[in-house]
Amino acid sequence: MSDDDFETTVAAAFEDRFGADPETASAAAAKAAAFRDEVDENLSAENLIDAVAEANDYDGFAHRYDLAIGDLAAADEDCTDSRAYRLAGFDDLAADPDIGA
Repeated sequence: MSDDDFETTVAAAFEDRFGADPETASAAAAKAAAFRDEVDENLSAENLIDAVAEANDYDGFAHRYDLAIGDLAAADEDCTDSRAYRLAGFDDLAADPDIGA
């Protein structure tokens, strides 16, 4: 499956199955495609969609997607930071060395 087919398939599923708006679905699909290219080249659209379906949806699609991509990243021993592939991305707190001190 080409990257374009992968993105199209998952974006459509994000809208149809999980109620994501088109803009959010497209952004998540693009980040998932980047994850696939850079981390897990064997990730299929079906496996990603299943992971999103299994994730907790207590705070809507974006949170559900972020949980799923985090779980997929955690399963790959070479991926130490999934923030680049999450809709939430990086936040100001992530770089503060005094957090938790």
